[in-house]
Amino acid sequence: MYIGIDDKGNLVGVEKAKKLAEDIPNKIVSLMGIVPDVNIHKKSGLEYLEIVVKPSNVAISLNGVYHYRCGATKQELRGTALQQFILKKMGMSWDDIVCKGATLKDNDRKAVTYFLEKAVDAQRLPVGSLRMPTESVLRNLNLVNEEGLLKNAAILLFGKNPGKFFTSVEFKIGRFGKDETDLIFQDLVDGNIIQMTDRVVEILKSKYLISPIHYEGLQRIEPLEIPEDALREAIFNSIVHRDYSGAAIQMKVYADRILLWNEGNLPEGFTMDDLLGEHTSRPRNKNIANAFYRAGFIESWGRGIQKIKSGFETAGLASPSFQATMGGMMVSIWRGRDLHEKTREKTREKTREKTREKTREKIVRLIQEDPTITTDQLAESLEVSVKGVEWQLNSLKRDNVVKRVGPDKGGRWEVLGKGK
Repeated sequence: MYIGIDDKGNLVGVEKAKKLAEDIPNKIVSLMGIVPDVNIHKKSGLEYLEIVVKPSNVAISLNGVYHYRCGATKQELRGTALQQFILKKMGMSWDDIVCKGATLKDNDRKAVTYFLEKAVDAQRLPVGSLRMPTESVLRNLNLVNEEGLLKNAAILLFGKNPGKFFTSVEFKIGRFGKDETDLIFQDLVDGNIIQMTDRVVEILKSKYLISPIHYEGLQRIEPLEIPEDALREAIFNSIVHRDYSGAAIQMKVYADRILLWNEGNLPEGFTMDDLLGEHTSRPRNKNIANAFYRAGFIESWGRGIQKIKSGFETAGLASPSFQATMGGMMVSIWRGRDLHEKTREKTREKTREKTREKTREKIVRLIQEDPTITTDQLAESLEVSVKGVEWQLNSLKRDNVVKRVGPDKGGRWEVLGKGK
């Protein structure tokens, strides 16, 4: 900043430059707590001042108030916005903060063991890690600071009762009728977040979602109405990326759709187009994201949304939509029962096709063994109807696989060995 140069860059000089060079640093120190360099320059007989302030890696206040420039406006930072700004300036995230009063006894060894088993299964930790003491696990995950104090992430991930330290470590599920005013029943999932997804999916399966039954051959198949892997990915993302200083995660289940919302604005500089396209990973809670990655729950390449969309598209279902709204992220999942029926019909058709192929093969084999075999004998051997055998024989003749030589009675079958 220059004093004594006008807006067009012309030197106009300043009076009492020496006194100003002494007063300005004192005022800046008293009001802002930083020490600037104030230099006196002289040119063409005129003096002017140069004030140099180096960039700071911590937030600077003016009379104890923090201001932030966004475009052409200046805003005062307060509350959560101020906390997040200060943490960002320090290169930290909320889950890096020390959890006051928390000790190793507040962690659940069962939750730690669950994490280790998942990490070993995902081949992101060696088998020997299963015997690692809890404190070592926390230190390796950077969940303990230099003084040995537990960070927020340690209690969120593995705490016996995270609600003792944080007010909104919850996942709310509600079944609604025609709109959000028509609440039919609800559930609240709390406790550590490393096992939260399992508990949420278990409740969804038992009370909220359906598992249509169909058969592939003799095997009974009961898949969830929406792809479970994609559903888990959406829940993982809501847990990892939520703002834990805000409201609980909320899932509203309707007859035709599911709405999943977690608090937390988009990363700075990100738009929805960026998020829906190819992008790098920018986790809000770095320590939590690292633990979920080690457990094999998420990737570290920013592919979460693409994996969710791909999972639904592969299942023949409508792709979920994503929207930044109400200070957070909303995922809208369409249950689409007509699409489910189409998917089931495709599966049934594939099963019927396989059965028909096997029947064709058996008919050809029986004809090779006895070219004079009759339609009734084929039906008896295959344990199917005569009409079914006749349909298959006509299909085989059209495909030039077999042909009839001679009359229906007294004739014989001949396998051509060509065609389909």
